Amino acid sequence: MSLLDRLNRAIVVAAAIATIAAALVLTYSVAVRYFFKVPTDWQDEMAAFLLIGVTFTTSAWVQSTRGHVAIEAVSAILPPRANAVRLYICDVISLLFCGFFAWKSWTLLHEAITEHYVTGSSWAPPLWIPYLAMMAGMTLLTLQIALQMLRLRRMPAAQPAPQSLPH
Repeated sequence: MSLLDRLNRAIVVAAAIATIAAALVLTYSVAVRYFFKVPTDWQDEMAAFLLIGVTFTTSAWVQSTRGHVAIEAVSAILPPRANAVRLYICDVISLLFCGFFAWKSWTLLHEAITEHYVTGSSWAPPLWIPYLAMMAGMTLLTLQIALQMLRLRRMPAAQPAPQSLPH
């Protein structure tokens, strides 16, 4: 198991905990507003920050399992070699897009830190928190795609390319 695989697994465990935390925060928010008529201001942003973190940081793990939405109808009708080419072209396009997104995430994180960006709410948490999750997730996703492309290039010609997970 590679270092990236171990990191992805640790992130998935942390993301599961963060998802539960977001659910608890939102449940608390609803209960406090309904039963005690107490206005809430931090709960929605806290849940959003947690879910942004979960979404971005787990993207490399999803890519490692090829668990993203795929067009199964196309892969089913293509010969294995043509499907391998299709996967490689999709990976190149994904690598370019995610690489650009990762780079922009780094610049957004830098701006948020140096310019002290905060949200517009009364709680006003710093925006470097979700930008850090976005930067880390997109960087790991870009690395995951690049490593998968290298593995595909090293694969013997007789082996078919990996398929997405069955649904």
